[in-house]
Amino acid sequence: MAEENNGEMHRSLKTRHVSMIALGGSIGTGLFVASGESIASAGPMGAIAAYLAIGIMVYFLMTSLGEMATYSPTTGSFSDYAGKYVDPALGFALGWNYWFNWAITLAVDIVAVGLVSQFWFPHVPSWIFSGIALVVIFLINVFSVSNFGEAEYWLSMIKVVTICAFLAVGVLTIFHVIHSDVNVVNNLSVGNHGFVGGWKGVLGVFVVAGFSFQGTEMIGITAGEAKDPQNAVPKAIHQVFWRILLFYICSIFIISCLVYYRDPNLLSASETNVAVSPFTIVFKNAGIAFAASLMNAVILTSIISAANSGAYASTRMLYALARKGEAPKLFANLSKRGVPVAALFVTVLIGTLAFLTNYLGGATAYTWLVSASGLTGFIAWMGIAISHYRFRRAYVAQGRDLNKLRYRAKWFPVGPILALIVSLGVIIGQDPSSFAHLDWAKLGVTYLSVPIFVLPYLGYKFIKHTKVIKLKDVDLG
Repeated sequence: MAEENNGEMHRSLKTRHVSMIALGGSIGTGLFVASGESIASAGPMGAIAAYLAIGIMVYFLMTSLGEMATYSPTTGSFSDYAGKYVDPALGFALGWNYWFNWAITLAVDIVAVGLVSQFWFPHVPSWIFSGIALVVIFLINVFSVSNFGEAEYWLSMIKVVTICAFLAVGVLTIFHVIHSDVNVVNNLSVGNHGFVGGWKGVLGVFVVAGFSFQGTEMIGITAGEAKDPQNAVPKAIHQVFWRILLFYICSIFIISCLVYYRDPNLLSASETNVAVSPFTIVFKNAGIAFAASLMNAVILTSIISAANSGAYASTRMLYALARKGEAPKLFANLSKRGVPVAALFVTVLIGTLAFLTNYLGGATAYTWLVSASGLTGFIAWMGIAISHYRFRRAYVAQGRDLNKLRYRAKWFPVGPILALIVSLGVIIGQDPSSFAHLDWAKLGVTYLSVPIFVLPYLGYKFIKHTKVIKLKDVDLG
């Protein structure tokens, strides 16, 4: 193991790194593949309405996190804020839940890398590609945070360039500059003025859109290693929000214009089947012969980017927990380059074990592991909303001047309250029918993330006897 350093992490992430990490964390297979399924289930206007609504909620959430991260930049992010501004038990549960989520998600992404790679090498065992990807991700993260930032910057840039190319090809196709017999008006007016399934269809897409936007909360984690968090975080929030909204809404609109919502491919979204990507369909219809290979490469890049970001986020969260004494002290040790190597190693190890359960025939165990991490992102979002609400109230209660905040979230308390309500609604809306019929197996698979969060929270409160911190006693530093 590298030489230990018990000091601070190196602030080596540039503003462009912070922006791209947040952007890359939220643009992936949710846009490149699942957006087609959203259009099929809710109709063109239904899908746009759902993504727009979730996008606005995420903006408020990011401004809430941005206010706290600019005021007190820390690697523990919302876990630290929840512990300081709400209740130490909440911070403990959020931190461990988030670490577990990304450790398992790392395994899921590694499995997907192997499956997607078989598009080009169908006769090579997928685990070989998965193993190579895992080693590469470990190496990117183990040397320095600047290496991670640079790698993530270019991985995200590939996605951004692809989306820009897609938008250009789409516009040229709509205006028949590129030969096409597509009927745009007919495609957009299907169903009840572009809506399919009414409000239920839109709410169903809320869940998909929510998963698509997850990863934006990494802005808070990167603040602890950003060179200039007071400027980098606010700038990243403004840039990323508008880029995400532009990319998602414009892409979904163009897909809706050019692909009929009942196209069989849109109804069979699969992360590992590049043929069903609406991007592939549009590129193919525009006469780009290598469309499938192009999109497969982009989807592969997206998955590696997600795994890379997941390894970073979970490692930093475990490090932050150890710094607070809520995880073994070993994980608080830093290498001479400022990397928590022990935390990285155990995170990759957990991801590897979960990855092996899939290849050693433990399909049931693997399914439960994946399910256990499913709703963690929304739980983290709820934690951010609650923490910001308490932070702002404590700030005012202690007689501090709001004008002195370097970055101030707008429309308080609308933002955190909206984020809390929507996140809770999405969690409940995962599979409400399982409640009606008390299908315990489905309830377990769908909502396993909830008890994995609640039990540590209650256990910590029982052992440490913590209480919600009074506003006047909140430590604002």
